[in-house]
Amino acid sequence: MVLLHGLAFLCGVGLAVGTLWSAMRTFVVPRDVNDWLSRSVFILMRRVFNLVVVRLATYKARDRVLAAYAPATLLCLPLVWMAIIICGYTGIYWSLGAANLQLAVKYSGSSLLTLGFIEPQGFPSTIFVFSEAALGLLLIALLIAYLPTIYSAFSHREVAVTMLEVRAGTPPSAVELLTRYARLKRFDKLTDLWETWETWFAEVEESHTSFSALAFFRSPKPEHSWVTAAGAVLDSASLLLSALDLPPDPQANLCIRAGYITLGRLAAYFRIPTPVNPDPASPISVGRDEFDEALDRMERGGVPLKADRDVAWQAFSGWRVNYDVALLGLAALTLAPEAPWSGDRPAMPIGARLQRPWG
Repeated sequence: MVLLHGLAFLCGVGLAVGTLWSAMRTFVVPRDVNDWLSRSVFILMRRVFNLVVVRLATYKARDRVLAAYAPATLLCLPLVWMAIIICGYTGIYWSLGAANLQLAVKYSGSSLLTLGFIEPQGFPSTIFVFSEAALGLLLIALLIAYLPTIYSAFSHREVAVTMLEVRAGTPPSAVELLTRYARLKRFDKLTDLWETWETWFAEVEESHTSFSALAFFRSPKPEHSWVTAAGAVLDSASLLLSALDLPPDPQANLCIRAGYITLGRLAAYFRIPTPVNPDPASPISVGRDEFDEALDRMERGGVPLKADRDVAWQAFSGWRVNYDVALLGLAALTLAPEAPWSGDRPAMPIGARLQRPWG
């Protein structure tokens, strides 16, 4: 019996410490730490949402349901942590002399929720009651502090996504963006766009790996998505460097590099297999016929194009291969809306891709 009490005590301490560590990794540690407990809760909640989503026929209906996925999971996380802490401290109180498990559960629940309807017996139990009450308050404080931070990052992300609609249309299209700039004779202003989005990519990488739930926060409008917006900007820069008869813009090069680094690291964080240093000659998801059709549309819109389309295609393919797999993987992961060359070509069928929020 003494051995059993000792094991219960050690398991209880382990559960409490492990839960606190999980909360710290999720809410406090400012780096791409993939906590297994939080990840498991997100996966389980995604499967619950799948039961509804896979039965809906339209994208807008699926989007309305999935809009609640990330917020609901964030609210469930503290409940899961508290449930584990109650179980852990139940074992501790039982090992310290509680008459039975039912009484130990009452000790634990009363302490964690600071209800105080049961008075602890003995000095050791009193110490653990205080520690459990402190843990409960700490978890609530972490959640309260975390939500404003994550919503601030979400709002900052969506400003650029919404502003892109003016330049690239809805859904965002690289062809539309370049055609509008040609119509307005403002190609000289594209450098400002590349600088803005280079910064945007850096901020998204930092925020979406530190606060991974952000990746699943959907845009206020169903037709908007941070993934398809990123794809449109990267394709625009790739087309500019490969196919447009304009002076080279080094800032476009930097924007593409910032973009494929960000998308690659996010894909790696969510365990989406992506090639490392892909061969420029590797196939991409955009076909040559689609590329030629895009050039035809831009030519009709007054965009100056290079004469040799074969060379332009090779150059575009060499740029696109750096972010192609990561872009499509993240579009599938987040169930992004249809958009040219990103959300319109899922990495896997909808029914399958919904089974794996990540991992």
